[in-house]
Amino acid sequence: MTGDGAGVVAPAGSVALRLLADRTGLTGELSKAMARRSFRPVHDRGQVLVDVAVMLADGGEAIADIDVLRHQSAVFGDVASPPTVWRALDEVTPARLKKIAAARARVRRQVWAQLAGGGGIPASKAAGSDLGETVVLDVDATIVIAHSEKEQASATFKKTFGFHPLGVWCDNTTEFLAGMLRTGKAGSNTAADHIEVLTEAIAQIPVKHRKKLLIRSDGAGASHKLLEWLHEQGKTRGRRVEYSVGFALTENIREAIASVPKNVWTPAIEADGEVREGADVAELTGLLDPAVLVGWPEGMRVIVRRERPHPGAQLSLFEERDGWRYQAFVTNTTTGQLAFLEVRHRAHARVEDRIRHAKDTGLGRLPSREFAINQAWLMLTQIAADLVAWLRLLALNGELAKTEPKTLRYRLLHVPARLVHGARKRRLRVPVSWPWADDIVAVFARIAAIPQPA
Repeated sequence: MTGDGAGVVAPAGSVALRLLADRTGLTGELSKAMARRSFRPVHDRGQVLVDVAVMLADGGEAIADIDVLRHQSAVFGDVASPPTVWRALDEVTPARLKKIAAARARVRRQVWAQLAGGGGIPASKAAGSDLGETVVLDVDATIVIAHSEKEQASATFKKTFGFHPLGVWCDNTTEFLAGMLRTGKAGSNTAADHIEVLTEAIAQIPVKHRKKLLIRSDGAGASHKLLEWLHEQGKTRGRRVEYSVGFALTENIREAIASVPKNVWTPAIEADGEVREGADVAELTGLLDPAVLVGWPEGMRVIVRRERPHPGAQLSLFEERDGWRYQAFVTNTTTGQLAFLEVRHRAHARVEDRIRHAKDTGLGRLPSREFAINQAWLMLTQIAADLVAWLRLLALNGELAKTEPKTLRYRLLHVPARLVHGARKRRLRVPVSWPWADDIVAVFARIAAIPQPA
């Protein structure tokens, strides 16, 4: 083993993400958002943010990991040093966060326009079928552990210490649309936080795609204020907003469940559309005392699912006596079979994968003691997730398009290549023995063919 090699690029596939940010106009838009009058930094701040996002998508966990790109100057150019990255993140004020969000929305509009010309936005799927043009937004919170004293870190409801960020993901495209970094003791069902982050997420969706929206949440979203807000959003001209939100099994709900006739229960279905053995669904709306629905939005339906519990399941006293395990949710969707609405709601569980991917792409380790810098870091994890999503949507086909971020790193982003010069061009030569060599070459060709915005 010697340390005198030359002309080898280790994370050659990461160049694709850097190129994608340039071709979609993301780098230029971020540069405008970060620009300051009479300030001409050596390292363009928009380029710095893109490089950090590429580093996060590549698996980096700390600001010092930017050196992996910095020492590949032959392909990445003059990448900022860790101290410069710290300064750039410190410059991301709340006002610039808003400008960055607006810049991301403009770039997303261009990306979705490219998708519309190549088959359209991917449809969200449930019960073996798709939801057509409906754009599905999944909102959920998670716990991020802090291993040291950080600003606004506190004890969480899970008896850990850290933060309790809230995020919104697009189920159609897997994009991380909006996020809010919150202290660890922030409430799970804080309506104001849900409304704020959903407002930001909807603003990220191109206007022409906001006509049919479905908002999904677990029981944390079952608050009067949030559901009323969603109900009002559906009154916007030219827009239909539906919701599917988990609901607590209160005493009134349990009384209604007990009064459901046996012949009213209908079989539940699996995610692939097949009948699920030992599971049923029923609607409780008409069985509830009208007083129970006072204060909830007009048209809200209450649907419950029952299933024989698996060994070791934690059951309430009501469920132990009854022998069934129950889960309820509410929706304002007026059409469709109950079984389909229920499996559509259960598809919200896919957000757990999005959260896991986000934690593998920067969210799992916040770098600073300062809350403001950690907010900027959360924004960069959103950009990193978007770059990976856009890479899948615009440049990947077949097996690579279905892989998770970690697998994508091993197969594409971390591929080694030799850098050769000739005919006034630089070429990256992927090893011919690499199983995905042809796919990687095609990825670069597709990215290079993306028309740059005017």
